[in-house]
Amino acid sequence: MHLVTLKDWSTADINDTVDRSLAIKRNSSAYANTMSGQTLAMLFQKTSTRTRCAGEIGMTQLGGHAMYMDWRNTNFGLADLGDEVRVLSRYADLLMVRFIENTDVERAAEVSEVPLMNGCCNRYHPMQALADLMTIKEACGRLEGIRLTYVGVMNNVCNSLIAAGYKVGMHVTTVAPEINPAAEDHELYAAAQSAGLMERSDDLRMAVERCDVVYTDTWIDMEYFTDPAYSEEKERRIRLFKPYQLNYGLLEGLDLRIMHCLPAHRGYEIEGEMLDDPRSVIFAQAENRLHGQKALMLKLAGR
Repeated sequence: MHLVTLKDWSTADINDTVDRSLAIKRNSSAYANTMSGQTLAMLFQKTSTRTRCAGEIGMTQLGGHAMYMDWRNTNFGLADLGDEVRVLSRYADLLMVRFIENTDVERAAEVSEVPLMNGCCNRYHPMQALADLMTIKEACGRLEGIRLTYVGVMNNVCNSLIAAGYKVGMHVTTVAPEINPAAEDHELYAAAQSAGLMERSDDLRMAVERCDVVYTDTWIDMEYFTDPAYSEEKERRIRLFKPYQLNYGLLEGLDLRIMHCLPAHRGYEIEGEMLDDPRSVIFAQAENRLHGQKALMLKLAGR
């Protein structure tokens, strides 16, 4: 069993992993040594904070061993991807890959002889979505019937929220003036809309007024702040997306939870004060990446 996208997982598998995540958070000591003797190999083509830390620390807390590999310091960029993954899967008990292209994640899953986790690609971020579901259930007490509004660019995080919501009965409204072309998944959107669990809206205020959870993600890439070559694109995005910022004026008086997968650009997609607002569960959401990844590793390892 792999986790490439939550589209391939059953409702029971998702709910089981979410519930296990909550159980681990409540009593982490009960799960010590459950992965004793097991090795997680982590191959990252992209930088990471939460995914890497949750993988390494989580595996250690479960009694196993995690090995981090930067793509640039291996032969993965020189040799056939399938050949290298086949070899790596004969060394480790679990693989976690954080690749740029979804097609590379799919290729790795095809040839891996052990369970593989997608730690983020240009199309999906399923591990983030599992932790998000955990956070929502922790904060709201349920998943079915929850209304979530996603604000910003439709991207890999948004796709995985839609896929997760579709499976557990959570309704997702997207308020997105732009779709990342590399992430577009018409099949997913059609399935969720057909089930009555996804809709698109241009009315931000109405969407947040009727939701239980409002969620945003960055719409300015990190390199846009440091590389002058991106200055024009940065300004275009600011003009397009600034009206969709989560701020006090928009959310004043609303009874909802505020989420962001981090890293956040304060003053852009979200007003800085909103991260520490009493309604914010953003830092609990970040913490839950650890508990969620521990539950996922146990699930895939059959422990």
